[in-house]
Amino acid sequence: MERLLRPKEACQLLGISYSTLLRWVREGKIRVVTTEGGKYRIPYSEIKKYLEKREEIRAVIYARVSSADQKEDLERQINYLTNYATAKGYKVVEVLKDIASGLNTQRKGLLRLFKLVEGRSIDVVLITYKDRLTRFGFEYLEEFFSTMGVKIEIVFGDEPKDATQELVEDLISIITSFAGKIYGMRSHKKTVLVQGVKKLIGELSGEDSEVKG
Repeated sequence: MERLLRPKEACQLLGISYSTLLRWVREGKIRVVTTEGGKYRIPYSEIKKYLEKREEIRAVIYARVSSADQKEDLERQINYLTNYATAKGYKVVEVLKDIASGLNTQRKGLLRLFKLVEGRSIDVVLITYKDRLTRFGFEYLEEFFSTMGVKIEIVFGDEPKDATQELVEDLISIITSFAGKIYGMRSHKKTVLVQGVKKLIGELSGEDSEVKG
């Protein structure tokens, strides 16, 4: 005798709400049977049929750290995102990783990701934090990916507040770049400005440490 499921059990297996289940029943997408007590049940074969034909979601994992001494963090990102994809039922088609600044737009992994998006080879991009993909302009990437039918899923949301070192490095990179354009890359003024900023950041960091202590 075939196993009959309560509506709640069916919703859990299908990953849908009760209202969605009712709509599917009305539309004839799922067949139900009525018990002697007047309650309806869903045959397990109906659930199995739907799960088997449900479209597979293709996911790519993207992880990034700024320096080689953060490789352990890189692997932690990949492991967590892999487990996350498994829990969501996604098929991971590729794992991409970069060891570079979030300001660097020529990252090998990032460029490969663009190719996958442009080729419509994936459905979702998994990242731990927004800044792993890019330090600035995340909304532009999100909009571009969306036009290609690709969704970005951010597992943790915003960057943790204690991740300041990479922010400092990116800030210095930005100042160095702008100072070079204003004064010239080999200019003494550029060197003085950058060194002054580094000194100021060092002093502020020292003050923060004293306050915390």
